[in-house]
Amino acid sequence: MSAVRRSVTALSVAALALGPLSACSAGAPDPAPSADALVAAMNSGDFAGVQFTGTSPQDAAKAQETAFGTMGEIKHTSTVSSVAEDEEEQDGVKTATANITTVWDVDASDKDLSYDTRAVWEYDKEAEAWKLRFDPSILAPGFESGDYLKAAFEPAARGSITDAEGQNIVADRPVIRVGMDKTHTGKENWESSAKKLAKLVDIDEDAYAKRVMAAGDKAWVEAIVLRDDATREVTDEEIKAIPGANFQNDELPLAPTRSFARPLLGSVGKATAEIIEKSEGKVKAGDQVGKSGLQAAYNDTLSGTAGVTVSQYDAEHEELAELFANAPVPGKDLKTTLDTSLQQAADELLEDAESNSAIVVIRPSDGSVLAASSGPVSSGLNTALQASYAPGSSFKVISALAMLREGATPGTEVKCPATTVVDGKSFKNYDGYPASAVGTIPLSEAIAQSCNTVFVNQGQEISGKKLAEAATSLGLLAEDGTGTGAVFGSVPEDSTGTTQAANMIGQGVVEASPLGMATVMASIQAKSTVQPKLVLSPEPEAPAKPASTLTEKEAEQLSAMMAEVVDHGTLKDLKGTGSGKIIGKSGTAEYDSEKNAHAWAIAAQGDLAIAAFVEDGDGGAQSAGPLVKSMLQEAAK
Repeated sequence: MSAVRRSVTALSVAALALGPLSACSAGAPDPAPSADALVAAMNSGDFAGVQFTGTSPQDAAKAQETAFGTMGEIKHTSTVSSVAEDEEEQDGVKTATANITTVWDVDASDKDLSYDTRAVWEYDKEAEAWKLRFDPSILAPGFESGDYLKAAFEPAARGSITDAEGQNIVADRPVIRVGMDKTHTGKENWESSAKKLAKLVDIDEDAYAKRVMAAGDKAWVEAIVLRDDATREVTDEEIKAIPGANFQNDELPLAPTRSFARPLLGSVGKATAEIIEKSEGKVKAGDQVGKSGLQAAYNDTLSGTAGVTVSQYDAEHEELAELFANAPVPGKDLKTTLDTSLQQAADELLEDAESNSAIVVIRPSDGSVLAASSGPVSSGLNTALQASYAPGSSFKVISALAMLREGATPGTEVKCPATTVVDGKSFKNYDGYPASAVGTIPLSEAIAQSCNTVFVNQGQEISGKKLAEAATSLGLLAEDGTGTGAVFGSVPEDSTGTTQAANMIGQGVVEASPLGMATVMASIQAKSTVQPKLVLSPEPEAPAKPASTLTEKEAEQLSAMMAEVVDHGTLKDLKGTGSGKIIGKSGTAEYDSEKNAHAWAIAAQGDLAIAAFVEDGDGGAQSAGPLVKSMLQEAAK
C-alpha cells in the first residue's frame, strides 16, 4: 500500500471502544504479541506461530487460502487497530479481543478495499498462553466456512495514437485469431492438421505442431492473428478445410495498414509472463499491452486503468455481496505530428526494400516530423529514428559550414585534384567524377559535384571541435525532443589526421541517423537550428538548447550552394519536381571491400525537408535520390 494517505472504502466495521492499544489484568500476559502473531500469519499465510483452540495452524491456513486465494496477485495487509483483555470473563475464562484492519491494494487508483474484523482469544492457564478462537469472520466481515473474495476486472478502453489533425492512426480494427481447437477433431489429426495450418498461414510448421501437441486435450492453440480486411489472403474456407482448424473474430488496436509506421508506432498484444512480472501487479494475464515502439513506450498513458469489482461468494459460488467497485478509466490519446498521407506514401516506397532503409520528412517552420518510415518492415528496426550510419557526402554541407566560418564563401576558389594524400593515406574522388570539375573550382561547385579531395584537404585546417560545432548548429548533435528515444548523430571533437580527413567527407568515425540528416536539411531551409518534434501529447521533456546555432546568412550561403546540386550537380534529376526552388545533397559511404555503400539524399522545397537512406545502395543519387523525388511529388499533390 502506498505510503501516501489514501482514501478507503470502509465495510461492515465492528465498533470497538477505543482506548489503550493493549491492556491486561494481573496474572495474564499481554495479549498484544498474540494479536501481532495473528496479523503476521494473515499477511504471510503461515499460521505456525499462532496458538489455537479447537483448530490447527494448517486448517487456518487452508481457510485463508480458500478465502483469499481467488484474489490472485492483489496484495492485502492486515494490522492490529486495538487489542485488550475483556473486562468480564466468559464462563470463567479470560478473553481478549482485537480489532483487525485489512486493506487490499486493489488497483492503481487512490481507493482501497478496507474492512475491520474481530478476533477473540481465550487464556489457557495451564499453558499460560492466549489461544485464538479461529473463525472465518476474522478474515473478512460475515465470512462463513467456504466463503471467498474474488476480483473481476473490466479492461479500460485503450487510447489512440493520432496524427497531427487529431485523427486516429491506431484504432480498433477487425482481426481473426486463427488456430487449432483440439476438441473439433480426433487425436490422430492433431499433428498433421497443425502442420497444414502453419503452412497455410506461413509460420514455422514444426514449432506450431509442437505447441499444439503439448497443449491440453481440450485446448485452443492460437497460430496467428490476421487483419480481417481486403489484404487477408487466407480465406475462411481454406482454414475450415483443415480438421480442427478454425478462427475467432476479434478487434485489436491497429494502424491503417500492416506496414504503416510500424517500427515507430509498434504493436499491441497479450502481456507476456515477463511483462506481467516486471509490472509489479499493474498488468495481469490476458491484458493487452504495448509490446514495441510508441505503444510500449507510452503504454501507461495509452492503457488507462482497468475497472475492478471485488465480491464475496459462498461455497456454492453464489455472489453474496459486492464489496468494492472501481469503474475503468480510459487511456489517454497519444498525439503525434505525423501526416497520414505522407507517412503512407513513404511506407509504400520502402515496402519492397531489400535492406534497411528510411525516409524522414520534417516541416522546417516548426520542426514537426511528418513522416518517419523504416523498411523493410520485417526487420523491425526503427532505421528512421534510431539507427546511425556513415552519412557519406551528404555530410559535406556540415563541412562546408565549418569552412564558411573560417572565412570561405560559396565563390571561394578551392583546389580539387583527382587524388590527394593525408599522412600517407590516399584519397580520391568517386568513380565517374566529372573531369571538367577537377582543378581550381568555386566551393559551390565542389558541393554541386561532391569533390572529395577539397574537403579531405580542409580537414587539416578544420579541427574536430569546429566540425562538431558546425554539426551542432545544423541540429545533428541535438538532444532528443521527439519523445521517441531518437538518435541524431555523432561527431567526435578529438579526431585528427586521416580520421579527421575522412570525417570531412562523412566517413571516418562520424555517424548520422536519417532523422539527423533530415534535421540538417530542415535547419538550412528554416535558416535557423531546428529541433524536431514528433510526440505532442503527453509533451516530452524539453531538450537543452544547442550550444552553437545557425545564422540566417550561413543558411543562405549553404542554400545557394545546394541549389546548384539540383541545378546541374549530383541531384539534377530532382530539377523541375513540384513547384519552387529545390535544394539538396547526395551522399555515398562505402563501408567494406566489396564497395557496398550507404546511399543518402537530402532535399528541401518550400516547407518540407526530406532525408532518404538505403543501407545497401548503388549511390546516393541513384538509390536515395528517386525516393526523395517521389516524396516531393507526393507533397505536391
